[in-house]
Amino acid sequence: MQPQYQSSKMTLVANAIEPVQIVRVRGGVRVEVDDRAAAEEPLAVRIGGRPFATIMRTPGADRELAAGFLLAERIISTADDLGVIEQCRDEEARGNTINVTLVDAARAERALSACRDVTSSSSCGVCGRQSIDSLLSDITPIASRLAMTAVTVAALPDRLRASQRAFDETGGLHAAGLFTASGELVDIAEDIGRHNAVDKVIGRRLLLDQLPLTECVLCVSGRTSFEIVQKAAVAGIPILAAVSAPSTLAIALAATAGITLVGFVRGDSMNIYSHAQRIT
Repeated sequence: MQPQYQSSKMTLVANAIEPVQIVRVRGGVRVEVDDRAAAEEPLAVRIGGRPFATIMRTPGADRELAAGFLLAERIISTADDLGVIEQCRDEEARGNTINVTLVDAARAERALSACRDVTSSSSCGVCGRQSIDSLLSDITPIASRLAMTAVTVAALPDRLRASQRAFDETGGLHAAGLFTASGELVDIAEDIGRHNAVDKVIGRRLLLDQLPLTECVLCVSGRTSFEIVQKAAVAGIPILAAVSAPSTLAIALAATAGITLVGFVRGDSMNIYSHAQRIT
């Protein structure tokens, strides 16, 4: 990449929270109080100044989100494909528009001609592509020898939760965390959308030119669906753990992509759905 990247993760908490007024009912007593809620706003992603996709997200780490999203959509393969990622400052954009310039103009043209005009909601992570097959066409199965103990896996959700600063304020944000095999937290991102949190944390590593993440473990705060596994596969992450259930398509993709998929990580129990040899 040509521009020097500086992480914006420390600004996320402030942007993720908005004050609201509510009527709180406790034991039949109604009280008007000030509260806080998780912010949700649209982020328009442009490629070369032209509309590509709109992502409903929690504001903050927008450059990382855009980079991770384009990686998952297979618009880019490495950080070297990126020229400039910049926040649009015009009045119409109002801070909710990112413009991405790709090094290869032909790649940008192919992306724009292949995409359809969509809005990706905070619950949908693969809305920008024509088919699932197009997202899997160039994924190579992960051959990492990374392994970790079941005890370490069991501790990940609590360690992730302990680092969710914005969740403490709102109770309404998902988290994605990267860990080492010994359970040390490497990075975390929060967003109202599970897949957005994953895009942010992977996009940050992409901008730091640290992919593939073959020595990292991804832990997510919710369920594991197809798009979460697909994003992990693109980033080269060999172990994916979640506090809730995976879908059948997520399990099938994890098996094909060489990912150890662990679900229902709660207390000292868990289910290992694929490539169980990595959990000792």
